[in-house]
Amino acid sequence: MQYLSEFRDKRITSHLIEKIRCLVTRPWKLMEICGGQTHSLVKNGILDMLPPEIIMVHGPGCPVCVTGVKVIDEALYLAAMPDVILCSFGDMLRVPGSTSSLLEAKARGADVRILYSPLEALEIARANPGKEIVFFAVGFETTAPANALSVMQAKHLGLTNYSILSSHVLVPPAMEAILQDEETDIDGFLAAGHVCTIMGLEEYYPIVEKYRKPIVVTGFEPIDLLEGIYMCVSQLESGEYRLENQYARNVSREGNTAAIKTIRQVFAVGDRDWRGIGTIPQSGYELNESFSEFDARRKFHIAIREVFENPLCMSGLILKGLKKPVDCPCFDKSCKPEHPLGAPMVSSEGACSAYYHFTAGQTAGFEHQTNIADGEKRF
Repeated sequence: MQYLSEFRDKRITSHLIEKIRCLVTRPWKLMEICGGQTHSLVKNGILDMLPPEIIMVHGPGCPVCVTGVKVIDEALYLAAMPDVILCSFGDMLRVPGSTSSLLEAKARGADVRILYSPLEALEIARANPGKEIVFFAVGFETTAPANALSVMQAKHLGLTNYSILSSHVLVPPAMEAILQDEETDIDGFLAAGHVCTIMGLEEYYPIVEKYRKPIVVTGFEPIDLLEGIYMCVSQLESGEYRLENQYARNVSREGNTAAIKTIRQVFAVGDRDWRGIGTIPQSGYELNESFSEFDARRKFHIAIREVFENPLCMSGLILKGLKKPVDCPCFDKSCKPEHPLGAPMVSSEGACSAYYHFTAGQTAGFEHQTNIADGEKRF
């Protein structure tokens, strides 16, 4: 049994920081892919502790943050239909679409319900045969198995009033899109441990070889992240590039084979629009032909016109690691969690939200929580 305290030990943390400090000889820019990693880095003050040569930039690893405006508008379209109950994870409700959010639609009378699992939506479908139940299926590969199971169960039960609005996004194609950007100057990656727990490691080996960049899979606790940074910098300082697995206590090379089989039974890979980034080929899951009757886009003939993001929002530059939240002139001014201009300020795993709550405290009226001396609050 592993306990959280083992991965938050201040003595081990200090030792790892000193090891990184002794190792680094030149600047290196590393990107953590997952918003959970970003949240932990910021909340625990790790960005303040690292030597100045280590520059951490924050990737597009928050599914709420990268859900496109058009998809939000599709959800709003469904929520406005009579006899439709739209079910969603709670963090999607405040994400702005082109004109509104699901929370505002709910306030206007739409039947929008916050759930913790798509299987709850199946129970609502069984209890309300006269209603159409749509589950807003967002997330990376981590949430895809549960959403796939809900569709398989709906088919088994003959629930013709259940469907999903799929907005799944895939991590490896996003990493490639970032590396292909001419402005990108990232030296190495910390890959998302929870995604690799499901999908394994195989998809990352070709990226390492093609772009000659080290990738280290990490967990989300302070010691996980610092070990991952040390492993990545060790490769860079030695002129090496390979895939390493810091999160071996949860991640295997083959991943969760049962979950992968379920995903492949229900979903097909297709293009996906990423908020602030644009269309990334073969970067999303859509229901395949065998389960097309549960595809809300087909079932309700959704045809949303092209929509545009708020021009004041810098989310695309932030999600590609080209800017930090504090570089945005709207940060902590016209863009705050209670009134976000873009999705990164909505989710608890969004980079802008993390910076707002844990580094912008002095200007936002919160207690400043990134003081290195304030170790008790962080670990």
